[in-house]
Amino acid sequence: MTQPTPTVYRTRSWTNRNRALIGAGGLALLLVGYGLGRWQDSPSQTPAAAAEQQPVTPSTAPSSAPAEPTPTTPAPTPVKYQVLQAESANELAGIQAQDTEDTGGGQNVGWISRGDHLRFDSFVFGDVPATKAKFRVASAAGVSGRVQLRLDTPDADPVGELSVSNTGGWQTWRTDIAALTPVTGTHTVYVTFTAPDDSEFMNVNWIQFDH
Repeated sequence: MTQPTPTVYRTRSWTNRNRALIGAGGLALLLVGYGLGRWQDSPSQTPAAAAEQQPVTPSTAPSSAPAEPTPTTPAPTPVKYQVLQAESANELAGIQAQDTEDTGGGQNVGWISRGDHLRFDSFVFGDVPATKAKFRVASAAGVSGRVQLRLDTPDADPVGELSVSNTGGWQTWRTDIAALTPVTGTHTVYVTFTAPDDSEFMNVNWIQFDH
């Protein structure tokens, strides 16, 4: 059997080696192309994500000053009411003054009967309500009568009243207290009197409002 010549053998080996190299090169190109395709298909970073990755710089703006407290309106000051001497009323309707034997001396008003009244003009109650009134009274009558406080007109609804009974004498004095519907502002004050009949039933020395 005739052996192939070395030249022919080397030629075939070289050809096979070249084919192997070409195949390996093609495979490498395929792998590179595949990698490039995957890289292009990957999503790019969004602006929001980029913003999230940026470091946050602490704000150096000064904090706002605390709000100033709302000023409060001061509470009104109660009026210290002066004693109203009955004989000093602006009007004594059906009533007469006389010397009194009560503590402090001076005068009181008497001979009071149903339908009489006293009037005090421009009395200042103030912003803090008056809620009661003290009456210095005396009576030797056999019947009880009522004294009433009215504002601005003598026939207005009473804002307070009390019943006055016998104190033991026309100069035997007692302080009675009437509760009031709260009164503020400035008013003409009427002190009116009523009784079951027209007989005289009480004397009054003074009146004083209170809170």
